[in-house]
Amino acid sequence: MLKLKVNNLDVEVEEGLTVLQACEQAGAEIPRFCYHEKLSIAGNCRMCLVEIEKSPKPIASCAMPASEGMNIKTNTLFVEKARKGVMEFLLANHPLDCPVCDQGGECDLQDQSMFYGIDKSRYKENKRAVPEKNMGPLIKTQMTRCIHCTRCIRFATEVAGVPELGAIGRGENMEITTYLEKSMESELSANVIDLCPVGALTSKPYVFEARPWELKKTETIDVMDAVGSNIRVDTYGWEVKRILPRINEDINEEWISDKTRYACDGLLNQRLDTPFIKYKNGKFDKASWKEVFNIIKEKIKSTESSKICGFSGDLVNMETLYIFKEFFNKLLNSKNLESRSNHVYLNPEKRENYLFNSSINGIEESDFIFLIGTNPRFEATILNARIRKSYLKNKTEIISLNNIGDLTYPYKKLEGNLGIIKEIIDDKHTISTTIKDSKKPIIVFGQSALASKFGKYIFESIKSYLIKNKKISDDWNSLNTISENASTVGSLDLGIYKNNDGSNEVLTDLENHKYEIVYLLGQDSLKFKKKNEFIIYQGSHGDKGAEIADVILPGSAYTEQNGYFTNLEGKLQKAFKASYPPGDAKEDWQIINELAEVVNNKKIFKDKAELDSSMLNYLNLFKEKNLSKKYSEMTNIIFEDNKLLIEVHDYYYSNSIARASKTMSNCRNEKNNIKATGTEG
Repeated sequence: MLKLKVNNLDVEVEEGLTVLQACEQAGAEIPRFCYHEKLSIAGNCRMCLVEIEKSPKPIASCAMPASEGMNIKTNTLFVEKARKGVMEFLLANHPLDCPVCDQGGECDLQDQSMFYGIDKSRYKENKRAVPEKNMGPLIKTQMTRCIHCTRCIRFATEVAGVPELGAIGRGENMEITTYLEKSMESELSANVIDLCPVGALTSKPYVFEARPWELKKTETIDVMDAVGSNIRVDTYGWEVKRILPRINEDINEEWISDKTRYACDGLLNQRLDTPFIKYKNGKFDKASWKEVFNIIKEKIKSTESSKICGFSGDLVNMETLYIFKEFFNKLLNSKNLESRSNHVYLNPEKRENYLFNSSINGIEESDFIFLIGTNPRFEATILNARIRKSYLKNKTEIISLNNIGDLTYPYKKLEGNLGIIKEIIDDKHTISTTIKDSKKPIIVFGQSALASKFGKYIFESIKSYLIKNKKISDDWNSLNTISENASTVGSLDLGIYKNNDGSNEVLTDLENHKYEIVYLLGQDSLKFKKKNEFIIYQGSHGDKGAEIADVILPGSAYTEQNGYFTNLEGKLQKAFKASYPPGDAKEDWQIINELAEVVNNKKIFKDKAELDSSMLNYLNLFKEKNLSKKYSEMTNIIFEDNKLLIEVHDYYYSNSIARASKTMSNCRNEKNNIKATGTEG
């Protein structure tokens, strides 16, 4: 530990910290524009100047290492004069357009100039003007406002892994730009908007929409993927205006993906706001809740319980899943429930079989990563950023069974043959030695691997190999699965599946037309040819599920109801209500509860509190039972040498909200244009 003084206060700090970090630990606030905790040090804004004893000049505290016996002063007249001088230089070319700037009210430069700015400028020269740059459909540029802090460049290069932003020119003629006039090819690109301390980079879809003090802010959880990023939803009246990241070092740090940030305009489009009934001519007609409930009641009463099935979707919260299960099991006496929309292999014997057990934080500790049938860049963008961070920090060796394109970090590509898996478990491949020699290896299964017809062999053989070599223990669990959707882990915890040796029994029966009533709870990904089935669709958007439905029950989106979600590493998090469902739409759990009352003259739960309590008790019991279970090795696993194919994900159209979003459509079109013109990086 180092002993030093900050404003005559004795403090002890760890070795390796900068003067700025030491001052922050001592409670002294240091202004800064270029410095950021997650980025490398640039030291080019000079706003963080402090006085150090025996130094004739003020020192840039972000770039100066703290050393033993330093006497630092942050609040003297000498420091204030130096910072005022820096501010004068920064404002020399900065345009006076705060009233029309989208950053107004949450601008670092505005805040600091209130303290260190002066009311008269000594510069009589004309201010420079920089033309706007094209950075795609997400980022609006006003580069005349840029103060050259280079945060955006460092983020693109270091975190996003797309070195497309840079500076051209020198001195006053320096400009920040993309090297080619095209949008940034990163799923994290819009984080530069949060990083920009001025209004040079702002949100294009949000331009001139609202001021920060007009918005109601709700802290909640993202559902665009299974990572469970922590977000803040800003609403103006009923409408969701924007989504921003919240800091959670264990999950998303302070970044969110572009889909998380911008798919929210899909919450306004193609909404279901009233119940519908489809008539024989194929047209939908508006109906009342009473009418649709009575139609469903008559259908259920005239159908055997074995002929009724239910499928839950990708954005459904856990309370709704739990009441859905209770409705089927206790009211309809049916076990035909499923949350999987494809024939993905599942071994639910132990919870570890479908979790990312090494944890998102654990990625930074790993010394070897093996990707099997997954493209984490599109399946879990934030998790992929952690893998890149691990590579940069530890030079972690990364191998993928398939060539899956640019992942923003170098990795070794194999041919994708299952024979390689056989060689690994027979100790005949170099990867076998690497796994054994690694202290903390991470083996990642993607949905493409588990959904292939060889899913059982791939998963069970690798799992047995890891157990045999003591890579699955209480200290470190190398077995990891990237879940596809926000509701995947929660559905499996609550038992929303009917498993037959890992296969999807309910889906097989549905494809063979064994059911008469199909209840789709927010399920828009099923691929089956409808014959004579009576389909009930409950959801928020008029998407693929609603198209084939006979009765539509309008539900709520994730921002319109409180609900629990379990992320891919098994963390239970609560999403909070930020706005209200439109028209006659209701919260999802409420619809099922009211339908139960019509069918059985009794509600399943008297209120939401009782539902929450019952569900949390169920989860606690499930986790306790699961911990006591022992691994049992699978037998009769047949090896078949073949090539594993990777399913290409339509990243910008992955769910009903994203498909309804105009911004996501623009991003998708931009990406397709880049591919078509051959200007891909």
